Amino acid sequence: MGEKANINKATKISISEMTKISLCTALLCISSYILLPLPFTPIMITAQTIVVNLIALTLKPIHSVISIVMFILLGVIGLPVFAGGIGGLGALFGPTGGFIIGFIFSAIAISYLKGKKINLVRYLLVTILIGMPITYLFGATYMSYVLNMGYIKTLQVAVIPFIVGDIIKATLASIIALKLNSI
Repeated sequence: MGEKANINKATKISISEMTKISLCTALLCISSYILLPLPFTPIMITAQTIVVNLIALTLKPIHSVISIVMFILLGVIGLPVFAGGIGGLGALFGPTGGFIIGFIFSAIAISYLKGKKINLVRYLLVTILIGMPITYLFGATYMSYVLNMGYIKTLQVAVIPFIVGDIIKATLASIIALKLNSI
């Protein structure tokens, strides 16, 4: 009986946590509309990566996953929440679908590795050196497969042009998370 009570207690999500998860999901949906299309790639510069980093840095790992999976499910059922205001399975199975799936694994890694102490340097290191490469790995691998493009060419089109911008976005997310986690 005592073990069951511990399991129930461990799996419950408080109203406050549900609110944070929902707000993060909504913020991720909104961030998909802040974009800059580029003529040389099917990838657009969006605010999604800053928000994924922010979610991972401010929520517990499981809550980060819930938030991003909710975002993906909203898109899969057809709501226009993916980059450029598109939705549906086509977006998930299109060239940029790997980046969307990569958000889940990136958030898990960042959220686990951010540590318990509020630390800007650690936040920067995990978002830039772990989170970004995970997202790039999933995104480029899937895009290479879908477009039948060589992996090096895919990196040239879908990763390399975005590295500097993603470092800036990871830095902004880390600074914002530092402030939010200090409250």
